[in-house]
Amino acid sequence: MEIEGVESNIKTKRIAAHTHITGLGTNDQGVVQPVGQGLVGQVEAREAASIVVEMIRTRKMAGRAVLFAGAPGTGKTALAMAISRELGKKVPFCPMIGSEVYSQEVKKTEILAENFRRAIGLRIKETKEVYEGEVVELTPEETENPYGGYGKSISHLILGLKTTKGVTNLRLDPTFYENIQKENVQVGDVIYIEVNSGSVKRVGRSYQYIGESDLEADEYVPLPKGDAHKKKNVTQDVTLHDLDQANARPKGGHNLLSAMGGIMKPKRTEVTEKLRSEINKIVNKYINQGVATLVPGVLFIDEAHMLDIECFTYLNRALESPIAPIVILATNRGMSEIRGTDIVSPHGIPLDLLDRLLIIRTQPYTFEEISMIIKIRSNIEGIDIDDESIVALSNIGSSSSLRHAIQLLAPCNMLAKTLHKEQVTTDIIEEVSSLFLDAKRSADLLREGGFIEQ
Repeated sequence: MEIEGVESNIKTKRIAAHTHITGLGTNDQGVVQPVGQGLVGQVEAREAASIVVEMIRTRKMAGRAVLFAGAPGTGKTALAMAISRELGKKVPFCPMIGSEVYSQEVKKTEILAENFRRAIGLRIKETKEVYEGEVVELTPEETENPYGGYGKSISHLILGLKTTKGVTNLRLDPTFYENIQKENVQVGDVIYIEVNSGSVKRVGRSYQYIGESDLEADEYVPLPKGDAHKKKNVTQDVTLHDLDQANARPKGGHNLLSAMGGIMKPKRTEVTEKLRSEINKIVNKYINQGVATLVPGVLFIDEAHMLDIECFTYLNRALESPIAPIVILATNRGMSEIRGTDIVSPHGIPLDLLDRLLIIRTQPYTFEEISMIIKIRSNIEGIDIDDESIVALSNIGSSSSLRHAIQLLAPCNMLAKTLHKEQVTTDIIEEVSSLFLDAKRSADLLREGGFIEQ
């Protein structure tokens, strides 16, 4: 008998560009540390960002926006991510790039409106009548089919739910049985039933079944406390864009023609301004009744100079709306033309919008800061690298760019493994650096070959 190896179902954690950032790096007194929470340097910019975070928390940022201005690779996106981490997971954070607005299917202002709505959260609190417990009995009772024929139909469902206070037997409508089947509920599962909506949720397997030999990874949960029938305060977080999409989907027929029509029309549909205003009225009604709370999030627009005059005009109007997120722009341009015009303006942004912005400048990193960033990134990516190699990569980062130096970490680690070396050394960095060119060396080679005019 041959036993095949079973692969682990543990997911490999993906390392992104800003995975190491967990906040702005402030201490308990709110003072920014030179190195903290994944950020290095940029002390003045981080101090300004921490003030912005406090303004957002105290709701003093209405109608304002922030602009991060600085050279490429000076941590503008990292600061925006740090602000998002400081605000917490419950606050919506919607990142986009200025060039995203140029689509052949949807208007530019519509894409901006969608992202605005994605960055505005709504926390809905409601009291629900629920049944919760471990399933000890699941018996569908059949009856003769009222429409004739040989088949039988489910007349009702006998469901036994066990809690710490005992067992409760329920006689449920057949629709509950359909929902239970969809969740693949079995005896021994802990389930959660909403009385009003009829929805059924399988929470997990009861603790007393832990000893079962089951190859599938299952979540085991304790026996629910109290009575099976209870009222629960449920909090649900949605965005205004979720509400727009839920109400904008066309309710077509169930025939073949309407189904084929949906397949043949894959284009995005715009949400009308009328629908958005109706949703805003309902949201305001819920807020006034105390049922819901508005959670203004953050809309981060990178490469903001790519927006044109129409987009900037829309941003001016949208910032004045009573329901508006906090807008953070980032650009690496100095004096440049506003896209769509021949007007030269600071950062390629109109002056009337610049007046609304709190501008934060990011400075180029020093050699010591580059070394510290490379060390942090190597630790996050699990790369063993000696001090001499960190200095060598820091020299590359100083002469070309920090981004290029960080990009070389993964190829260096791969080459070290290929050569069966435990550490990334300077000779490996030299070899990898000769294989992968930075932007300056690439441009010099093109210029020497006559492909670029002198």
